[in-house]
Amino acid sequence: MSSSTLLEPELREAETMGDETTRFEELLLQASRELQQAQAATTESTQIQPQPGFCIKTNSSEGKVFINICHSPSIPPPADLTEDELLQMLEEDQAGFRIPMSLGEPHAELDAKGQGCTAYDVAVNSDFYRRMLNSDFLRELVITIAREGLEDKYNLQLNPEWRMMKNRTFLGSISQQNIRSKQRPRIQELGNLHVPDSRGPEGSPLVLSSLSPEKPHLSLWLEAPDLLLAEIDLPKLDGTLGLLLEIGENRLVMGDSQNLYHLDAYIPLRINSEESKAAFHQKRKQLMVAMPLLSVPS
Repeated sequence: MSSSTLLEPELREAETMGDETTRFEELLLQASRELQQAQAATTESTQIQPQPGFCIKTNSSEGKVFINICHSPSIPPPADLTEDELLQMLEEDQAGFRIPMSLGEPHAELDAKGQGCTAYDVAVNSDFYRRMLNSDFLRELVITIAREGLEDKYNLQLNPEWRMMKNRTFLGSISQQNIRSKQRPRIQELGNLHVPDSRGPEGSPLVLSSLSPEKPHLSLWLEAPDLLLAEIDLPKLDGTLGLLLEIGENRLVMGDSQNLYHLDAYIPLRINSEESKAAFHQKRKQLMVAMPLLSVPS
């Protein structure tokens, strides 16, 4: 269970800071407490029946493994990026582009030769699935993310080499799956974003470390058609003091007064920077940013 005193040490230290920076800390404290309450609530789920798509064959140390790539309209789609935009993100190492997918439980099956094997059902959004069928790039990306997701969830080591089955769309039977019926709490409801200025608590310039800053891991996903969410992993930070964040129309820049981290991420979407919001989760050591999107000019 998360501590009930999220960010309070930072607030105590902030008493000597200007009104604006103190206000920033108060907003993040409120945001974190509301996030804790939302996460403590019981997660509501709904049952879906994924539809078959295609099946790939790989293996692990325990034998043959089949992955049924399925689809359902109940699963939200990923951000609607062109292949060029997505390639640009990946080439710039803006890791963490998310494709929402449901990873089913393993089920024992028999292959065509009657030998035992294990199958997994992985479901994505139906519209995105149809788009994926016309793109070798998206198909390979989905398979890679599905394989890595199964490895993480079930502590597996799957062979990255795989082969698509030509004569079957799935192996075994596709079971129903439970997915969250409520979206995660909207971070934009948790307080306005204020960017502290680049001076220390006494108005003196920040003293930066001579060490090169680390590039933190960034995860991006589209929570709604008009809302982009980001999570930035900051394991070396304990709070928000000295945390610097700037959001432009298509850019997110983050640093800190200790020069531990620096991130300059190009985002190929039009962001409403005035309405963006952020909160620091102390237990997970993550900065969470909600960025409403501007309508695309016609």
